[in-house]
Amino acid sequence: MFTATSIDQLPEFEDVKAISGLEFMQKMLAGEIARPPISGLLNYQIDTVEPQKVIFRGTPEFEHCNPLRGIHGGWYGTLLDSCMACAVMTTVPQGSVYTTLEYKINITRALPIGTEILATGIVDHAGRSTGVAHGEIRGAQDGKLYATGSTTCLIMKLPD
Repeated sequence: MFTATSIDQLPEFEDVKAISGLEFMQKMLAGEIARPPISGLLNYQIDTVEPQKVIFRGTPEFEHCNPLRGIHGGWYGTLLDSCMACAVMTTVPQGSVYTTLEYKINITRALPIGTEILATGIVDHAGRSTGVAHGEIRGAQDGKLYATGSTTCLIMKLPD
């Protein structure tokens, strides 16, 4: 797996149109498609890709703290948005893509710096034009629940 360091390393729309969303996510997991640069900045990567389910593994560090020494809520939000929306991507047919319409998170407890987590996204509904998923962030070692979320994604056919 490698992280894109320039726009030229991200896939072209023609390449994305040629495969299903599940194939896209599998190719990213296999390192055939670059991970987005935000994953390097926020220290997370894809761990598992299955139909209707994606798991990210990550570890928040000092760089992800707010002024009160806690992990910034945006870190939780980005991890949940990523795993839930990528789970929806696994249902997207060839020639289409998705984008997040809205998401909501609930932080259930403070996540200590350096704690490895698993962010799991699972599809609840995948239709022609929308996908709905839920997710959770749990400690990789102890299974403690740190946050939950839900999302609605727009599924769009790419133009010819």
